Amino acid sequence: MIRKEEVVKIGFVAKTHGISGELSINFLNDLFENSDPDLIVFELEGIMVPFFIEQYRFRSDTAALIKLEDIDTEEKAKRLVKADIYLPLDLVENNAKDMDHYSWSNFLGYTLVDTELGAIGEITDVDDSTLNILLKVIYQGEETLIPIDENLVEWINVEKREIGMQIPSGLLSL
Repeated sequence: MIRKEEVVKIGFVAKTHGISGELSINFLNDLFENSDPDLIVFELEGIMVPFFIEQYRFRSDTAALIKLEDIDTEEKAKRLVKADIYLPLDLVENNAKDMDHYSWSNFLGYTLVDTELGAIGEITDVDDSTLNILLKVIYQGEETLIPIDENLVEWINVEKREIGMQIPSGLLSL
């Protein structure tokens, strides 16, 4: 059984394509493109289910058409529409630092760790509605907004679901 801690979210199924079971996938990052996987994992009713890929072709930088083994009709494909899709962690670098592969929303549920103070709290939301992206973190029982920039990130540990960064001094005492 695949656990959610063993995968990283890469996108979701937008819709079916044609009558032979193809799926239109929207990607949140470029992890799929950079790993060229044989399988992807779908979250179906809270269960992580792997599917082998027969073929795929990119439609744009953020979308592809994918044909999966055993999904050979439009009816079977419709059951997967709106499902989130993931890649196994062993296909992704465990301590990735290159933020080009990620959307900040990929880090929901991760623990934010300050390089001096240690664990700060769980990332519960990402506000990317402005140029200054903010992580919402529960710190000492209260929701705190932490501005995030890839230059502040010291490390990412996908396996432990942690992001290490140097939080600007005084920010947590506001």
